[in-house]
Amino acid sequence: MALHEAPTSQAPAARAPQPRPMPQLQRHDAWWVQPVVVAVVLGAFAVFATWRAFENANYQYENYLSPFYSPLIVTGWSLFGRHISPAIFILPFPLFFRATCYYYRKAYYRAFFWDPPACAVGEVAKRHNYTGEREFPFYLQNLHRYAFYFAVIVVVILWWDTFLAFDFGGRFGVGVGSLIFLANIVLLSLYTFSCHSWRHLSGGCVNCFSCAKARHSIWERVTHLNENHALWAWLSLFSVVITDLYVRGLAMGVIHDVRFL
Repeated sequence: MALHEAPTSQAPAARAPQPRPMPQLQRHDAWWVQPVVVAVVLGAFAVFATWRAFENANYQYENYLSPFYSPLIVTGWSLFGRHISPAIFILPFPLFFRATCYYYRKAYYRAFFWDPPACAVGEVAKRHNYTGEREFPFYLQNLHRYAFYFAVIVVVILWWDTFLAFDFGGRFGVGVGSLIFLANIVLLSLYTFSCHSWRHLSGGCVNCFSCAKARHSIWERVTHLNENHALWAWLSLFSVVITDLYVRGLAMGVIHDVRFL
């Protein structure tokens, strides 16, 4: 007599794993607006700064000196019969400081590389050879801490230019240009000294804050400024352009400086 196995219940077939929805499908807001605006603004600034650097004209009016050309230490140099703009000896330092800034990295990575373009949004093109900032030219970003020192020197020089903006022939005075210069250097100082590099210098490598109360106090104040680092970055970017355009307008005779004192 043949033995028959007891019938066994069939296990339900395992479901194939369902692909997760793309992150883009999880956002229904206009997430693309911010990276597009950043790309337009930063791109326009790069074009404007390059044009002004090579224009080599209309950068000084009486006691006002455009921040793009300060300090005015090299003039009259020529190469192949063409005068060399003094701005090309100055602009690389503040531009390198901004280009390697931690905030600006995020801004232009999203705006120009779309890698990724926004939070909870997938990359447009998947890259399998991603190396972060370990290959050229991206490892140059690590020089930001050294670019900070040059930025501080530039800020000190621009403070001196601001002092001169209130000096009208050896007499203290106040003009619209004076106030524009003052607002510009204040914003540049806030941006520079809210930098992550300065925050690390003021409070980094300290294992006992209670043993270094002075450094801890500075670190706390820098941290407070650092919370609005992006705001100072944008405001100072616009203030530099406005200050330069104001000096250029005065030098061309398009506008006139209004004096209050």
